[in-house]
Amino acid sequence: MAIREAITTKHDHLNENKAPDGRERAYLVAVDSHHHDSLWSAEDSLNELESLAGTAGAVVLGRMVQRLRHPDMSTYLGKGRVQELVDLAKELDIDLVIFDDELSPSQQRNLEKVLDVRVIDRTALILDIFAQHARTREGRLQVELAQLEYRLPRLSGRGIEFSQQAGGSRGAAGVGGAIGVRGPGETKLEVDRRRIRNRLAALREEIEEVRDQRLLHRQQRSAQTMPVVAVVGYTNAGKSTLFNVLTQAEVHAENKLFATLDPTTRRVVLPGNQEALLTDTVGFIQKLPTKLIAAFRATLEEVVNADLLLEVVDISHENAIEQSETVNEILGDLGAGGKSRVTALNKIDLVTDPEALDPALYPNAVAVSALKHTGLEALREKIAQVLAESMETLQVLLPYNKGDLVELFHRRGYVEQEEHQPDGTLLIGRIPRALQGYYMPYLQIPSRTS
Repeated sequence: MAIREAITTKHDHLNENKAPDGRERAYLVAVDSHHHDSLWSAEDSLNELESLAGTAGAVVLGRMVQRLRHPDMSTYLGKGRVQELVDLAKELDIDLVIFDDELSPSQQRNLEKVLDVRVIDRTALILDIFAQHARTREGRLQVELAQLEYRLPRLSGRGIEFSQQAGGSRGAAGVGGAIGVRGPGETKLEVDRRRIRNRLAALREEIEEVRDQRLLHRQQRSAQTMPVVAVVGYTNAGKSTLFNVLTQAEVHAENKLFATLDPTTRRVVLPGNQEALLTDTVGFIQKLPTKLIAAFRATLEEVVNADLLLEVVDISHENAIEQSETVNEILGDLGAGGKSRVTALNKIDLVTDPEALDPALYPNAVAVSALKHTGLEALREKIAQVLAESMETLQVLLPYNKGDLVELFHRRGYVEQEEHQPDGTLLIGRIPRALQGYYMPYLQIPSRTS
């Protein structure tokens, strides 16, 4: 125990539990660079990294944080800390060291040479989880593209290692290939750079076809003048659970990071029988790999082209504000930061003092519990109200033989007032601009834009 006592500081943490059979034994490492503009502390970021490692199927034996102005260009950590890691790897029989930032190819090679264990970074870990959870052809194509682009510069001198590590997908229980190298099988990882680049080109062509198909679907939805609401939020905030409750769908929902990768769209009925399309999307996370964002462009365009964003925040999480700010940053990078938004403050049932929450921190916030089915009607009403803000305000008197237009107003618009008069049905409310022409012959007052 002398080694452990000597190297454990207030920045380090060791778990006493041993890894069950078949699960990789991992150790976590981070550098605290004192960035004042960073939303996350090093410890909070490592807590999240530990959750990611657990989702991938590893048991975390401990963690290390070193304070440096900048990570070392050669080994990420300083020489003293690297030596401590060498001693720890031997003492704890570590299989895998996971770094909280993306390593350069040379840093990864240098560390593996010194430590004599496998080394991966946060990016590889996230890509591994995506490889496990991609269920559709579209998802698998996008994950493979991101993985190969990430691995290509890391192939030099590593063909033997990859052939030993790869072996197909496995579940989170830890059976099969090693963490960080799942996804494309070993034959794809051992081919030369030219063949990998050819594979990347083929993947981009296939994904472009997927993108075209999604564009066609969006055009078809647009022709129906039905507003689209994209569900966004930090991973594991409860997006899929809320989506299922609102739409009576059966999207895979699990208390794991990135349980949902493949977007699903379902119809939802809002107050007044107004209809909208709700799209469940992939969760966001801090330090989300740029290659992954680029690879998932076809999927993320569902967010960019939505009429409204429904952000789901796990309000019970200690980093709820940081998670929401991370979502804001990624939405800004996607060009969707200025879109209208409703915020579902989810898991309110887990908050000890709900009255202490400040909903003003979030746009159009409604406290809900997707699991307990509380606050859902208020959320539906808020979605309908915010959608209506982008529609045209109309007051029309529809003859009683135009019941189809009354129904259309309810389904596609937002009815604020309805009266049955001798000459027909008076409707005051808002309607999508594309449908305005149907109601012009029955206009009571000049239309105005809200």
